[in-house]
Amino acid sequence: MLIVNGTVHTMEGLTIPRGYVALSGDKIAGTGPMEACPQNWEGEMLDAGGGHILPGFVDAHCHLGMFGDALGFEGDDGNESTDPCTPHLRAIDAVNPLDRCFEEAREAGVTTVVTGPGSANPISGQLAALKTDGRWVDAMVVKAPLAMKLALGENPKTVYNERHETPVTRMATAAIIRENLSKALEYGRKLERAAAGEEDRPDYDAKLEALLPVVRGELPVHIHAHRADDIATGLRIAREFSLQCVIVHGTEGHRIADLLEAEGVSVITGPCLGDRSKPELAGLTIESPNVLTLHGVRTAICTDHPEVPIQYLPLCAAMAVKGGLTPEAALAAITINPAQIAGIGGRVGSLAPGKDADVVVTTGHPINLLSRVRAVFISGRRVK
Repeated sequence: MLIVNGTVHTMEGLTIPRGYVALSGDKIAGTGPMEACPQNWEGEMLDAGGGHILPGFVDAHCHLGMFGDALGFEGDDGNESTDPCTPHLRAIDAVNPLDRCFEEAREAGVTTVVTGPGSANPISGQLAALKTDGRWVDAMVVKAPLAMKLALGENPKTVYNERHETPVTRMATAAIIRENLSKALEYGRKLERAAAGEEDRPDYDAKLEALLPVVRGELPVHIHAHRADDIATGLRIAREFSLQCVIVHGTEGHRIADLLEAEGVSVITGPCLGDRSKPELAGLTIESPNVLTLHGVRTAICTDHPEVPIQYLPLCAAMAVKGGLTPEAALAAITINPAQIAGIGGRVGSLAPGKDADVVVTTGHPINLLSRVRAVFISGRRVK
C-alpha cells in the first residue's frame, strides 16, 4: 500500500508537508516527500487528498474490553474487589475483543491500547498492550504483561470501607503494597537458595510469582494516583523497592511538575472530560499536560475508557491544546509518547521504517475537531 499526497506526521523528526508513506506487508517500508515517492508502484495506492497521514493513536491507560459496553455486572470484569492484593490477575483473561468499543476505537484511529484492571485494589493486576483489531485476544497482544497496576488514593479506600475491611486509609493502602513487595523479595531469595541447594523450594505462590519481575526491576508499575500526596507516596514506594514506575492520571501533577521532572518520571494524564466527581479530582485542569510538558516531563493523554469513551482520545488531545499544549505536542501525547512510556515504542507510535504499519489518514489536522478519519490501517490491513 502506498499512501500519497498528505501531510506526514512521522513523529520522529520533521513533519513532511506533502509526502507519502509506503507499507510493505505489516510494516512501514518508508516515508518521504512526494518528490521522492516510489515510481511505478505496482501495489494499491490511496490518495490522502491533501489530508494528514500519521501513526495510529495509542491510549496508554484504559479498560477497553474489561467493562462490557451497555452491560451491568455480567460484563464488569475490571475489579476483583474481594482481595486488596491481586497481582496474579491478567488483563488478557478478561478482555472481550468483540466488545463493540473496539470497533469504535478503530474507527477513531485508536490502533493500540494499554488495558487492564481497575483501581479497586492497591495491587490490581497485570496490564496488557493490545491492537484494537481482532477477534482473538491472543493474536492482538503487543506486550503482556506490560506493567503491574498499583492504586493509591480514594478508590481502594472507598471499595474496602464499604466492605468494612482493610484498607480504609491511605496508610493501609501503602502498607499492603509494601508488605507484598517485601514478601516477593523474600520469596525470590528463597527460590535462589533452593536453586543453590541450600534449602527446600518454597511452596508455589501465584501472587508472589507475579510480583517477582516487579521487584527484580523487569516489569514496571503503573501507579494510579490523582492527588500530589498520593503521587509522592507512589514514588516513595518505587524508590524503596527500586521499581520502574509510571504515574497514571496525575491530576495534581501540574502542582508538582518541577518535582516530577527531578524524579525523571513519566505521567499518563487524564481523563480530562467529565466533572470533578470525587474530592481527589478537585485539581483537575486541562492545562496539566502543557505544564508537565513545559517542565520536561514525558506526558501522554489517556481516556481511561469507559470513563471517557475510547473514540474521544483525539478530543482529549484537543482539550489539551485548548489548555496551552501545541498541536504537535498534543499529537505526540497520543502517539509516540504513550508508546515510549508503555515500552512499546519499538513497534508503534511513529511512522518509522520497520515499525508496525498502523496508519491513520485524516481530512484535516487530527487534533482539529472538524477533521474526519478517512482510513485506518492496523498491521498493514485496512480496517476503515
